[in-house]
Amino acid sequence: MFLGIDLGTGSVKALVIDETGQVLAEASGAYPVLSPRPGQAETAPADWWAGTVAAVRAATAGRGGDIRGIGLSGQAHGLVVLGADQRPLRPAILWADQRATAEMAEVLALPEALRRPLANPVVPGMAGLSLLWLRRNEPQVFAATRRILSPKDWLRLHLTGEVATEPSDASMTLLYDVAANGWAEPMMAALSLDPGLLAPLVASDAVAGRLTPAAAAELGLPAGTPVAAGLSDTAACLLGMGQLTPGATVLQVGSGIQIMSVVDRVTPAVQPFYNSYRGVGGSLYAMAALQNGGTVFEWVRGVLGASWPEMYAAAFETGAETGEIVFLPYVTGERAPLLDPGASAAWAFLRLGATRAQMIRAVFEGVALAVRDAWDALQQTGVSAERMLLTGGGSSDPRWQRMLADIVGLPLVPAQDLGSATLGAAWLGGLAAGHWRSPEDVPFVTDAPPAVVPRPAPGLQAQLARFRASYRGLKTV
Repeated sequence: MFLGIDLGTGSVKALVIDETGQVLAEASGAYPVLSPRPGQAETAPADWWAGTVAAVRAATAGRGGDIRGIGLSGQAHGLVVLGADQRPLRPAILWADQRATAEMAEVLALPEALRRPLANPVVPGMAGLSLLWLRRNEPQVFAATRRILSPKDWLRLHLTGEVATEPSDASMTLLYDVAANGWAEPMMAALSLDPGLLAPLVASDAVAGRLTPAAAAELGLPAGTPVAAGLSDTAACLLGMGQLTPGATVLQVGSGIQIMSVVDRVTPAVQPFYNSYRGVGGSLYAMAALQNGGTVFEWVRGVLGASWPEMYAAAFETGAETGEIVFLPYVTGERAPLLDPGASAAWAFLRLGATRAQMIRAVFEGVALAVRDAWDALQQTGVSAERMLLTGGGSSDPRWQRMLADIVGLPLVPAQDLGSATLGAAWLGGLAAGHWRSPEDVPFVTDAPPAVVPRPAPGLQAQLARFRASYRGLKTV
Protein backbone atom coordinates (compact mmCIF):
# COMPACT_ATOMS: atom_id res chain seq x y z
CA MET A 1 0.00 0.00 0.00
CA PHE A 2 1.07 3.59 -0.63
CA LEU A 3 0.28 6.79 1.25
CA GLY A 4 -0.34 10.25 -0.16
CA ILE A 5 -0.27 13.32 2.10
CA ASP A 6 -1.55 16.70 0.86
CA LEU A 7 -0.69 19.61 3.17
CA GLY A 8 -3.42 22.14 2.43
CA THR A 9 -4.04 25.62 3.77
CA GLY A 10 -6.56 24.75 6.48
CA SER A 11 -6.27 20.96 6.63
CA VAL A 12 -4.05 18.05 5.69
CA LYS A 13 -5.44 15.03 3.81
CA ALA A 14 -4.08 11.49 3.87
CA LEU A 15 -5.06 8.86 1.29
CA VAL A 16 -4.11 5.18 1.04
CA ILE A 17 -4.10 3.22 -2.24
CA ASP A 18 -3.26 -0.36 -3.06
CA GLU A 19 -0.93 -1.71 -5.73
CA THR A 20 -3.63 -1.34 -8.41
CA GLY A 21 -4.31 2.30 -7.52
CA GLN A 22 -7.60 1.56 -5.76
CA VAL A 23 -8.35 4.05 -2.99
CA LEU A 24 -8.65 2.17 0.32
CA ALA A 25 -9.06 4.95 2.88
CA GLU A 26 -8.72 8.67 3.40
CA ALA A 27 -8.86 11.08 6.32
CA SER A 28 -8.06 14.67 7.17
CA GLY A 29 -6.82 16.81 10.02
CA ALA A 30 -7.55 20.51 10.46
CA TYR A 31 -5.43 23.35 11.82
CA PRO A 32 -5.88 27.11 12.12
CA VAL A 33 -4.69 29.84 9.76
CA LEU A 34 -3.65 32.77 11.91
CA SER A 35 -3.90 36.44 10.93
CA PRO A 36 -1.82 38.50 13.38
CA ARG A 37 -2.68 41.64 11.40
CA PRO A 38 -5.12 42.35 8.56
CA GLY A 39 -3.86 40.86 5.31
CA GLN A 40 -1.49 38.43 7.01
CA ALA A 41 -1.81 34.62 6.95
CA GLU A 42 0.36 32.25 8.97
CA THR A 43 0.36 28.74 10.40
CA ALA A 44 2.67 27.21 12.99
CA PRO A 45 4.44 24.17 11.44
CA ALA A 46 3.81 22.28 14.68
CA ASP A 47 0.09 22.49 13.86
CA TRP A 48 0.77 20.96 10.43
CA TRP A 49 2.50 18.06 12.10
CA ALA A 50 -0.30 17.49 14.62
CA GLY A 51 -2.85 17.45 11.79
CA THR A 52 -0.68 15.09 9.76
CA VAL A 53 -0.35 12.60 12.61
CA ALA A 54 -4.12 12.61 13.14
CA ALA A 55 -4.91 12.21 9.42
CA VAL A 56 -2.33 9.50 8.74
CA ARG A 57 -3.29 7.43 11.79
CA ALA A 58 -6.97 7.64 10.82
CA ALA A 59 -6.35 6.71 7.17
CA THR A 60 -3.99 3.84 7.98
CA ALA A 61 -5.81 2.52 11.03
CA GLY A 62 -4.92 -1.16 11.54
CA ARG A 63 -2.64 -1.40 8.52
CA GLY A 64 0.05 1.23 8.92
CA GLY A 65 2.67 -1.51 8.79
CA ASP A 66 1.72 -2.23 5.17
CA ILE A 67 2.69 1.21 3.82
CA ARG A 68 5.60 0.83 1.40
CA GLY A 69 6.00 4.38 0.08
CA ILE A 70 4.93 7.94 0.89
CA GLY A 71 4.32 10.84 -1.49
CA LEU A 72 3.65 14.48 -0.66
CA SER A 73 1.88 17.47 -2.11
CA GLY A 74 1.15 20.80 -0.53
CA GLN A 75 0.09 24.41 -0.67
CA ALA A 76 2.47 26.49 -2.75
CA HIS A 77 4.33 29.78 -2.19
CA GLY A 78 4.60 29.46 1.60
CA LEU A 79 7.78 30.34 3.47
CA VAL A 80 9.20 28.35 6.39
CA VAL A 81 12.46 29.76 7.83
CA LEU A 82 14.76 27.45 9.75
CA GLY A 83 17.60 28.18 12.15
CA ALA A 84 20.89 26.35 12.54
CA ASP A 85 19.10 23.51 14.35
CA GLN A 86 16.66 23.10 11.41
CA ARG A 87 13.75 24.21 13.58
CA PRO A 88 11.26 26.90 12.46
CA LEU A 89 12.14 30.35 13.75
CA ARG A 90 8.59 31.69 13.43
CA PRO A 91 5.19 30.66 12.01
CA ALA A 92 5.15 29.98 8.27
CA ILE A 93 4.03 32.83 6.00
CA LEU A 94 1.38 31.45 3.62
CA TRP A 95 0.39 32.01 -0.01
CA ALA A 96 -2.63 34.11 1.01
CA ASP A 97 -0.44 36.61 2.87
CA GLN A 98 -0.49 40.13 1.42
CA ARG A 99 2.09 41.87 3.61
CA ALA A 100 4.94 42.04 1.05
CA THR A 101 3.56 44.86 -1.12
CA ALA A 102 6.55 47.15 -0.58
CA GLU A 103 8.88 44.31 -1.56
CA MET A 104 7.15 44.04 -4.93
CA ALA A 105 8.66 47.38 -5.90
CA GLU A 106 12.13 46.12 -4.95
CA VAL A 107 11.84 43.21 -7.39
CA LEU A 108 10.05 45.18 -10.11
CA ALA A 109 12.90 47.72 -10.05
CA LEU A 110 15.38 45.05 -11.19
CA PRO A 111 16.45 45.00 -14.86
CA GLU A 112 14.11 43.01 -17.09
CA ALA A 113 16.94 40.64 -17.98
CA LEU A 114 16.97 39.47 -14.35
CA ARG A 115 13.19 39.33 -13.94
CA ARG A 116 12.30 37.60 -17.20
CA PRO A 117 13.65 34.13 -16.22
CA LEU A 118 11.20 34.06 -13.29
CA ALA A 119 8.42 33.62 -15.90
CA ASN A 120 5.83 34.61 -13.29
CA PRO A 121 4.06 37.75 -12.08
CA VAL A 122 5.52 39.51 -9.06
CA VAL A 123 2.66 39.37 -6.54
CA PRO A 124 2.48 39.21 -2.73
CA GLY A 125 2.34 35.79 -1.09
CA MET A 126 5.22 34.26 -3.03
CA ALA A 127 8.13 33.04 -0.93
CA GLY A 128 10.79 35.30 -2.43
CA LEU A 129 8.82 38.45 -1.56
CA SER A 130 7.99 37.11 1.91
CA LEU A 131 11.70 36.55 2.49
CA LEU A 132 12.45 40.16 1.52
CA TRP A 133 9.71 41.33 3.90
CA LEU A 134 11.31 39.29 6.67
CA ARG A 135 14.69 40.92 6.03
CA ARG A 136 13.16 44.39 6.29
CA ASN A 137 10.73 43.86 9.15
CA GLU A 138 12.17 41.04 11.31
CA PRO A 139 15.94 41.46 10.87
CA GLN A 140 16.84 39.29 13.86
CA VAL A 141 14.85 36.36 12.49
CA PHE A 142 16.32 36.88 9.04
CA ALA A 143 19.86 36.97 10.43
CA ALA A 144 19.27 33.66 12.22
CA THR A 145 17.79 31.99 9.12
CA ARG A 146 19.95 29.23 7.64
CA ARG A 147 17.43 27.58 5.30
CA ILE A 148 14.08 28.34 3.70
CA LEU A 149 11.54 25.69 2.70
CA SER A 150 8.03 25.44 1.28
CA PRO A 151 5.36 23.93 3.56
CA LYS A 152 5.44 20.41 2.11
CA ASP A 153 9.26 20.45 2.05
CA TRP A 154 9.23 21.27 5.75
CA LEU A 155 6.88 18.33 6.30
CA ARG A 156 9.29 16.03 4.45
CA LEU A 157 12.16 17.33 6.61
CA HIS A 158 10.12 16.43 9.69
CA LEU A 159 9.43 12.97 8.24
CA THR A 160 12.96 12.16 7.08
CA GLY A 161 15.46 14.59 8.61
CA GLU A 162 16.61 15.45 5.05
CA VAL A 163 16.54 18.95 3.52
CA ALA A 164 15.47 19.12 -0.13
CA THR A 165 13.05 20.71 -2.55
CA GLU A 166 11.94 19.94 -6.09
CA PRO A 167 11.15 21.93 -9.25
CA SER A 168 7.37 22.33 -8.86
CA ASP A 169 7.55 24.19 -5.54
CA ALA A 170 10.82 25.91 -6.43
CA SER A 171 9.28 27.36 -9.61
CA MET A 172 6.64 29.08 -7.45
CA THR A 173 9.04 31.05 -5.24
CA LEU A 174 10.04 33.94 -7.56
CA LEU A 175 13.60 32.74 -6.93
CA TYR A 176 13.70 30.25 -9.82
CA ASP A 177 14.65 30.27 -13.48
CA VAL A 178 11.70 28.30 -14.84
CA ALA A 179 12.99 27.69 -18.37
CA ALA A 180 16.52 26.74 -17.24
CA ASN A 181 15.06 24.64 -14.39
CA GLY A 182 17.37 25.96 -11.67
CA TRP A 183 17.66 28.66 -9.03
CA ALA A 184 17.81 32.23 -10.39
CA GLU A 185 21.13 33.07 -8.74
CA PRO A 186 21.84 36.27 -10.73
CA MET A 187 18.56 37.77 -9.53
CA MET A 188 19.26 36.65 -5.96
CA ALA A 189 22.68 38.27 -6.12
CA ALA A 190 21.07 41.52 -7.28
CA LEU A 191 18.80 41.37 -4.22
CA SER A 192 21.70 40.44 -1.90
CA LEU A 193 20.08 37.12 -1.01
CA ASP A 194 22.33 34.19 -0.15
CA PRO A 195 21.73 31.16 -2.44
CA GLY A 196 22.89 29.03 0.48
CA LEU A 197 19.45 29.58 2.04
CA LEU A 198 17.92 27.43 -0.71
CA ALA A 199 17.45 23.69 -0.47
CA PRO A 200 19.11 21.24 -2.88
CA LEU A 201 16.91 20.28 -5.84
CA VAL A 202 15.87 16.68 -6.52
CA ALA A 203 13.37 15.19 -8.97
CA SER A 204 9.75 15.32 -7.79
CA ASP A 205 9.27 11.55 -8.03
CA ALA A 206 12.69 10.66 -6.57
CA VAL A 207 13.25 9.32 -3.06
CA ALA A 208 14.23 12.37 -0.97
CA GLY A 209 14.64 10.58 2.36
CA ARG A 210 13.29 7.77 4.49
CA LEU A 211 10.97 7.85 7.47
CA THR A 212 12.92 8.34 10.71
CA PRO A 213 12.21 6.06 13.68
CA ALA A 214 10.81 9.03 15.66
CA ALA A 215 8.42 10.12 12.90
CA ALA A 216 7.46 6.51 12.17
CA ALA A 217 6.52 5.93 15.81
CA GLU A 218 4.25 8.97 15.88
CA LEU A 219 2.57 8.06 12.59
CA GLY A 220 2.31 4.32 13.19
CA LEU A 221 4.27 3.52 10.00
CA PRO A 222 7.41 1.47 9.33
CA ALA A 223 10.72 3.26 9.89
CA GLY A 224 12.78 3.52 6.73
CA THR A 225 9.76 3.90 4.42
CA PRO A 226 10.87 5.87 1.30
CA VAL A 227 9.41 9.36 0.91
CA ALA A 228 9.19 11.00 -2.53
CA ALA A 229 10.26 14.62 -2.95
CA GLY A 230 6.66 15.53 -3.83
CA LEU A 231 4.82 18.20 -5.81
CA SER A 232 3.01 21.47 -5.31
CA ASP A 233 -0.74 20.99 -5.01
CA THR A 234 -1.61 22.08 -8.56
CA ALA A 235 1.13 19.92 -10.09
CA ALA A 236 -0.02 17.01 -7.92
CA CYS A 237 -3.59 17.57 -9.14
CA LEU A 238 -2.42 17.25 -12.75
CA LEU A 239 -0.57 14.04 -11.87
CA GLY A 240 -3.52 12.68 -9.89
CA MET A 241 -5.76 13.11 -12.91
CA GLY A 242 -3.18 11.71 -15.34
CA GLN A 243 -2.85 15.00 -17.22
CA LEU A 244 0.79 14.88 -18.33
CA THR A 245 0.88 15.56 -22.09
CA PRO A 246 0.89 19.01 -23.75
CA GLY A 247 -2.64 20.26 -24.33
CA ALA A 248 -4.07 18.48 -21.29
CA THR A 249 -6.10 21.14 -19.47
CA VAL A 250 -7.93 21.24 -16.14
CA LEU A 251 -10.46 23.82 -14.95
CA GLN A 252 -10.49 23.66 -11.15
CA VAL A 253 -13.33 25.53 -9.45
CA GLY A 254 -13.12 26.12 -5.72
CA SER A 255 -12.86 29.24 -3.57
CA GLY A 256 -10.60 30.46 -6.38
CA ILE A 257 -10.42 29.13 -9.94
CA GLN A 258 -7.41 27.76 -11.79
CA ILE A 259 -6.99 26.93 -15.46
CA MET A 260 -3.99 24.59 -15.72
CA SER A 261 -2.69 23.53 -19.12
CA VAL A 262 0.34 21.33 -19.79
CA VAL A 263 2.69 22.92 -22.33
CA ASP A 264 5.81 21.75 -24.12
CA ARG A 265 7.84 24.91 -23.53
CA VAL A 266 7.83 28.24 -21.74
CA THR A 267 8.64 31.61 -23.25
CA PRO A 268 9.49 33.73 -20.20
CA ALA A 269 7.83 37.13 -20.06
CA VAL A 270 8.19 40.10 -17.73
CA GLN A 271 5.25 40.42 -15.31
CA PRO A 272 2.90 38.06 -17.20
CA PHE A 273 -0.71 37.70 -16.02
CA TYR A 274 -0.33 33.91 -15.91
CA ASN A 275 2.01 31.52 -14.11
CA SER A 276 4.52 29.11 -15.63
CA TYR A 277 5.42 26.22 -13.37
CA ARG A 278 7.23 22.88 -13.37
CA GLY A 279 5.48 19.55 -12.87
CA VAL A 280 6.53 15.92 -12.50
CA GLY A 281 9.31 14.60 -14.71
CA GLY A 282 10.46 18.05 -15.80
CA SER A 283 7.09 18.85 -17.39
CA LEU A 284 5.75 22.40 -17.69
CA TYR A 285 2.30 23.89 -17.29
CA ALA A 286 0.76 27.32 -17.65
CA MET A 287 -1.79 28.41 -15.08
CA ALA A 288 -4.26 31.27 -15.05
CA ALA A 289 -5.22 31.83 -11.42
CA LEU A 290 -8.51 33.62 -10.73
CA GLN A 291 -9.05 34.70 -7.14
CA ASN A 292 -12.83 34.87 -7.36
CA GLY A 293 -14.79 31.61 -7.50
CA GLY A 294 -16.72 30.14 -4.59
CA THR A 295 -15.68 33.13 -2.50
CA VAL A 296 -17.92 35.28 -4.69
CA PHE A 297 -20.97 33.05 -4.27
CA GLU A 298 -20.56 32.98 -0.49
CA TRP A 299 -20.27 36.77 -0.42
CA VAL A 300 -23.38 37.21 -2.57
CA ARG A 301 -25.33 34.76 -0.41
CA GLY A 302 -24.54 36.89 2.61
CA VAL A 303 -25.32 40.18 0.90
CA LEU A 304 -28.66 38.99 -0.52
CA GLY A 305 -29.57 36.64 2.33
CA ALA A 306 -29.99 33.69 -0.06
CA SER A 307 -29.69 29.98 0.66
CA TRP A 308 -27.86 27.71 -1.77
CA PRO A 309 -31.15 26.27 -3.12
CA GLU A 310 -32.38 29.82 -3.69
CA MET A 311 -29.14 30.72 -5.48
CA TYR A 312 -29.36 27.79 -7.87
CA ALA A 313 -33.11 28.20 -8.45
CA ALA A 314 -32.67 31.87 -9.30
CA ALA A 315 -29.68 31.26 -11.53
CA PHE A 316 -31.00 28.34 -13.52
CA GLU A 317 -34.79 28.41 -13.51
CA THR A 318 -36.38 27.94 -16.92
CA GLY A 319 -36.21 31.08 -18.97
CA ALA A 320 -33.92 32.87 -16.54
CA GLU A 321 -32.51 35.98 -18.17
CA THR A 322 -30.40 38.82 -16.82
CA GLY A 323 -31.50 41.43 -19.31
CA GLU A 324 -28.56 43.78 -19.62
CA ILE A 325 -27.25 43.30 -16.06
CA VAL A 326 -23.50 42.75 -15.81
CA PHE A 327 -21.80 41.44 -12.68
CA LEU A 328 -18.06 41.91 -12.16
CA PRO A 329 -16.93 39.23 -9.66
CA TYR A 330 -13.75 40.89 -8.37
CA VAL A 331 -14.52 40.88 -4.63
CA THR A 332 -10.82 40.29 -3.78
CA GLY A 333 -9.19 42.11 -6.70
CA GLU A 334 -8.06 39.81 -9.50
CA ARG A 335 -5.00 38.09 -10.88
CA ALA A 336 -5.63 36.45 -14.27
CA PRO A 337 -6.01 38.10 -16.66
CA LEU A 338 -6.16 41.57 -15.06
CA LEU A 339 -3.30 41.59 -12.53
CA ASP A 340 -5.30 44.26 -10.70
CA PRO A 341 -5.41 44.02 -6.89
CA GLY A 342 -7.63 47.12 -6.91
CA ALA A 343 -10.38 45.59 -9.05
CA SER A 344 -13.77 45.56 -7.34
CA ALA A 345 -17.09 43.75 -7.66
CA ALA A 346 -20.12 45.50 -9.12
CA TRP A 347 -23.58 44.97 -10.51
CA ALA A 348 -23.95 47.31 -13.49
CA PHE A 349 -26.89 48.37 -15.68
CA LEU A 350 -29.55 47.79 -13.03
CA ARG A 351 -32.95 49.33 -13.84
CA LEU A 352 -36.27 49.51 -12.04
CA GLY A 353 -37.48 46.20 -13.46
CA ALA A 354 -34.40 44.23 -12.35
CA THR A 355 -35.21 41.33 -10.01
CA ARG A 356 -33.28 39.56 -7.27
CA ALA A 357 -33.25 36.41 -9.42
CA GLN A 358 -31.71 38.32 -12.31
CA MET A 359 -29.03 39.70 -10.03
CA ILE A 360 -28.15 36.19 -8.85
CA ARG A 361 -28.13 34.85 -12.40
CA ALA A 362 -25.76 37.65 -13.35
CA VAL A 363 -23.38 36.53 -10.58
CA PHE A 364 -23.04 33.04 -12.07
CA GLU A 365 -22.63 34.51 -15.54
CA GLY A 366 -20.06 37.00 -14.27
CA VAL A 367 -17.88 34.27 -12.76
CA ALA A 368 -18.16 32.21 -15.96
CA LEU A 369 -17.33 35.25 -18.12
CA ALA A 370 -14.25 35.89 -15.97
CA VAL A 371 -13.12 32.30 -16.68
CA ARG A 372 -13.67 32.86 -20.42
CA ASP A 373 -11.77 36.16 -20.22
CA ALA A 374 -8.78 34.40 -18.63
CA TRP A 375 -8.95 31.48 -21.09
CA ASP A 376 -9.00 33.81 -24.09
CA ALA A 377 -5.96 35.64 -22.73
CA LEU A 378 -4.16 32.35 -22.05
CA GLN A 379 -4.79 31.19 -25.61
CA GLN A 380 -3.10 34.33 -26.90
CA THR A 381 0.13 33.08 -25.27
CA GLY A 382 0.02 29.91 -27.40
CA VAL A 383 -1.89 27.61 -25.04
CA SER A 384 -4.57 25.46 -26.67
CA ALA A 385 -6.91 22.65 -25.69
CA GLU A 386 -9.66 20.54 -27.26
CA ARG A 387 -11.45 20.05 -23.94
CA MET A 388 -11.08 20.74 -20.24
CA LEU A 389 -11.43 18.41 -17.29
CA LEU A 390 -13.71 20.12 -14.78
CA THR A 391 -12.95 19.51 -11.12
CA GLY A 392 -13.15 21.12 -7.69
CA GLY A 393 -15.82 21.37 -5.04
CA GLY A 394 -17.53 24.27 -6.79
CA SER A 395 -18.21 22.47 -10.06
CA SER A 396 -20.58 19.62 -9.24
CA ASP A 397 -23.99 21.06 -10.18
CA PRO A 398 -24.94 20.02 -13.76
CA ARG A 399 -26.64 23.35 -14.48
CA TRP A 400 -23.51 25.27 -13.50
CA GLN A 401 -21.43 22.87 -15.62
CA ARG A 402 -23.72 23.65 -18.57
CA MET A 403 -23.33 27.41 -18.15
CA LEU A 404 -19.56 27.13 -17.85
CA ALA A 405 -19.33 24.99 -21.00
CA ASP A 406 -21.54 27.38 -23.00
CA ILE A 407 -19.55 30.46 -21.95
CA VAL A 408 -16.03 29.00 -21.99
CA GLY A 409 -16.81 27.47 -25.39
CA LEU A 410 -15.07 24.13 -24.87
CA PRO A 411 -16.36 20.65 -23.96
CA LEU A 412 -16.06 20.21 -20.19
CA VAL A 413 -15.58 16.72 -18.77
CA PRO A 414 -16.83 16.43 -15.16
CA ALA A 415 -13.85 14.78 -13.53
CA GLN A 416 -14.53 14.77 -9.81
CA ASP A 417 -13.64 11.08 -9.53
CA LEU A 418 -10.60 11.02 -11.83
CA GLY A 419 -8.11 12.18 -9.25
CA SER A 420 -6.89 14.87 -6.88
CA ALA A 421 -3.73 16.32 -5.42
CA THR A 422 -3.83 13.74 -2.63
CA LEU A 423 -4.11 10.91 -5.16
CA GLY A 424 -1.22 12.46 -7.08
CA ALA A 425 0.80 12.33 -3.87
CA ALA A 426 -0.15 8.66 -3.41
CA TRP A 427 1.03 7.89 -6.97
CA LEU A 428 4.36 9.44 -5.95
CA GLY A 429 4.43 7.09 -2.96
CA GLY A 430 4.21 4.14 -5.35
CA LEU A 431 6.96 5.60 -7.49
CA ALA A 432 9.18 6.11 -4.44
CA ALA A 433 8.66 2.47 -3.48
CA GLY A 434 9.64 1.36 -6.99
CA HIS A 435 6.25 -0.21 -7.65
CA TRP A 436 5.91 1.96 -10.77
CA ARG A 437 9.05 2.89 -12.67
CA SER A 438 7.81 6.22 -14.09
CA PRO A 439 4.64 8.34 -14.14
CA GLU A 440 3.76 6.77 -17.49
CA ASP A 441 3.37 3.38 -15.73
CA VAL A 442 0.79 4.66 -13.23
CA PRO A 443 -2.72 3.18 -13.74
CA PHE A 444 -4.57 6.48 -14.00
CA VAL A 445 -8.35 6.44 -13.83
CA THR A 446 -9.72 7.05 -17.33
CA ASP A 447 -13.46 6.34 -17.00
CA ALA A 448 -14.97 9.81 -17.18
CA PRO A 449 -18.58 10.93 -17.67
CA PRO A 450 -19.60 12.30 -21.07
CA ALA A 451 -18.44 15.82 -21.82
CA VAL A 452 -20.78 18.77 -21.47
CA VAL A 453 -20.61 20.14 -25.03
CA PRO A 454 -21.11 23.90 -25.48
CA ARG A 455 -24.26 24.97 -27.29
CA PRO A 456 -24.38 27.73 -29.90
CA ALA A 457 -24.45 31.10 -28.13
CA PRO A 458 -25.10 33.84 -30.69
CA GLY A 459 -25.10 36.66 -28.14
CA LEU A 460 -21.99 35.52 -26.26
CA GLN A 461 -19.46 37.79 -27.94
CA ALA A 462 -21.57 40.87 -27.27
CA GLN A 463 -22.06 39.76 -23.66
CA LEU A 464 -18.32 39.23 -23.24
CA ALA A 465 -17.55 42.61 -24.79
CA ARG A 466 -20.02 44.29 -22.40
CA PHE A 467 -18.40 42.48 -19.45
CA ARG A 468 -14.90 43.64 -20.42
CA ALA A 469 -16.03 47.18 -21.17
CA SER A 470 -17.70 47.41 -17.75
CA TYR A 471 -14.41 46.61 -16.02
CA ARG A 472 -12.48 49.08 -18.14
CA GLY A 473 -15.03 51.81 -17.59
CA LEU A 474 -15.09 51.39 -13.82
CA LYS A 475 -11.30 51.20 -13.66
CA THR A 476 -11.05 54.76 -14.96
CA VAL A 477 -12.87 56.02 -11.87
